[in-house]
Amino acid sequence: MATTSDRLRVQQVIVDLANSVPHGDQPELIQDVSDLKGLMTTWIVTETAAPTKADLESLHKFRARLRAVFIAPDRQAKISIVNELLSGADIHPRLVEHDGLPLHVHYFQPYTSLADHLVADCAMVLALMFEAGEADRLKECVAPDCGTVFIDRSKNRSRLYCDSQACGNRLHAAAYRARAATAN
Repeated sequence: MATTSDRLRVQQVIVDLANSVPHGDQPELIQDVSDLKGLMTTWIVTETAAPTKADLESLHKFRARLRAVFIAPDRQAKISIVNELLSGADIHPRLVEHDGLPLHVHYFQPYTSLADHLVADCAMVLALMFEAGEADRLKECVAPDCGTVFIDRSKNRSRLYCDSQACGNRLHAAAYRARAATAN
């Protein structure tokens, strides 16, 4: 999956936002504006206004649509959702270099709201993934009680679990125990 390091960074933002939606046993991960402030540092979000309650409310709606891209039943449904995200984004592309990141494109106005910044970045990176034929890398963990979404960066696009150390090992161990019980 050839991509710039900034696109990889934004892809991680997409995954983090999509997984912050309460699902299964997963509680709400972005409860207030202080959570957004912490994520801005983690995600290296620059050139944006300080987060507000309006950003929090907007991002709660947006992240549900991001999650929908991962779990949509087919490619066409995913494309429709990405087009919906693009139509809601205020996109103004420009080249920048900052914070040790290589030359990359910002898709938002300087010092826009956090929500507008993330909507533009995430919508464009998703669109570029689809354009590059990488849509099938957007997956939901197949572990029955998980529901976590991820981007499959494996060479052959065969990853099934969000975390091979947790979900993968847990299910493989369960399958082994079931086979051993059957053999006895």
